[in-house]
Amino acid sequence: MSDQKILEFFKTGQRDKAFKQLYKLYPKIEKLILSKGGKKADASDVFQEALIILNRNLEKTDFKLTASFYTYLYSVSRFVWKDMQNKFSSQELQDLKADDVKLFQHVLEEKKYQFAEHAFTQLGARCQQLLQLFYHSKKSFKDIANEMQFKSEKIAKNQKYKCLKKAKDIFKESYQSIQS
Repeated sequence: MSDQKILEFFKTGQRDKAFKQLYKLYPKIEKLILSKGGKKADASDVFQEALIILNRNLEKTDFKLTASFYTYLYSVSRFVWKDMQNKFSSQELQDLKADDVKLFQHVLEEKKYQFAEHAFTQLGARCQQLLQLFYHSKKSFKDIANEMQFKSEKIAKNQKYKCLKKAKDIFKESYQSIQS
């Protein structure tokens, strides 16, 4: 099936049909991961992550697929695997083409953003409000204590610490879940 037809499936909301066609590319991605020292379970994880990234990018209005789906998924899978292994040597980075480096950077930023966004949405409303007041509105602990009706600045500061720790724990848990 042509890439154009798969793209049409995405645009018309027939994601099941589109993904069914994309899964036909899995054996090639599995072969890539196995050739890089991975296992079949790793290949499955990497392919799923690549599909998630593709799906999120297709939802963006400014995203344009400039290569075939196979080329895109192969490149993203390669970078996801490398990121999971943390084995990008400086020579490998120098050998990459400029487009590959941009794609790699985009993938890493996308993943970090996804995990951070997930962690924030899993927090309670009070934690979300507190962190937004501190980081986004840049309010002092005194102002936060007044606005959120804490008894003191110290309590506001402790609550911020607890909320941030909870968000970091959720972030780490999410990241580890894609590696296992």
